[in-house]
Amino acid sequence: MSSGGVVPARLRVGTGPAAAVLHAVRAGGPVTRDQIVTAVDLSAATVNRQVNALLEAKLITERPDLVDTGAIGRPKIPLTLDRDHYCVAGMHVGALRTALVVADLRGRTLYSHAIRTQEFAGIDASDAVRRLCGLLRELADRFSGRRVLWGGAAIGGAVDADTGIVDHPILNWHRQPLGPELTAALGVPVSVSEHVQAMAAADLILSGSMDHGQSGLFFYARETVGMAMTFAGEVHQPMHGAGTIAGLPVAPGILSTEPIAPLQSVIGTEATASVAARLGVQPDASVIADHQARVLGEAVAAMRDVINPDEIIVAGDAFATHPQGLAPVQAAFDAATRIDRPLQINPTCFGIGVPEAAAIAVALSAVYVDPLAVV
Repeated sequence: MSSGGVVPARLRVGTGPAAAVLHAVRAGGPVTRDQIVTAVDLSAATVNRQVNALLEAKLITERPDLVDTGAIGRPKIPLTLDRDHYCVAGMHVGALRTALVVADLRGRTLYSHAIRTQEFAGIDASDAVRRLCGLLRELADRFSGRRVLWGGAAIGGAVDADTGIVDHPILNWHRQPLGPELTAALGVPVSVSEHVQAMAAADLILSGSMDHGQSGLFFYARETVGMAMTFAGEVHQPMHGAGTIAGLPVAPGILSTEPIAPLQSVIGTEATASVAARLGVQPDASVIADHQARVLGEAVAAMRDVINPDEIIVAGDAFATHPQGLAPVQAAFDAATRIDRPLQINPTCFGIGVPEAAAIAVALSAVYVDPLAVV
């Protein structure tokens, strides 16, 4: 653990014995001990030891009410996550909206609250950070019957995972101690992550939807654009922070006066407003949607051709604006990719709730990697 209670987020599927057993209960529960042995690569004795330790730590619980009364022989008591003793608290700081959330060990939201981020635009950045952390503390206090295990924050811009120091150019935040302020407010260790990596972790860790292949590409586009990669059950977190695809050159069509423009400049509501201002009229929304779908499909194809992932998941309002859903994006992707293997683009399973899920994933990541150490 680094100073100030800030711990780098380990955005991956846990592989230790306790983590493996907890994952088996979380993913398959209610399950018996015999079923866990079948699901994980551990001996029956090891599974029993881990189950007993997780029971003592109140991370899982026995459910005698779910015993199969028709089974032959000694009843086998099912196990489920204990959702009543603990919770985690997290925030996702977006350019337009900040989500504050408290969740149980399953990742189920117990309570959430959304704030327009621009409400803090007029105050000093350090005051804004302190106020947001205080608001999350107030939200967590509503669940005084539960012990808060961990805190998490997901944010765009640059994140120093070791210190929790962040830069967010859109909000004019420079070297802000989001991690230290959050751990001081919550009184527990916290992790801070770049938000697109955190969104990828939500699909990987909370849902398992990116756990089917060895590699995955997560592509986000709203008012900002971003990309994250997963390899063998882990979100790739470069040593010196997340890269950027904001400057990826694209052919924008009517979305820009330039023949080639940076991806960031032609995506989102600001791009739509720019088109309207330039043309002096409100252009047909379907025309803009067609152009954005083409740009997005070609951008995803460009990154696919470089990385060649096993699967692709996309998120963000820019992917949801077309009346035909992802079909036009898929068509543009299929036309642009240079790799023959067909690949389906899939939406995040969290829909418009992916920012909230990102905050939860960061807050739960340490629990899922080493549950007994966290407790």
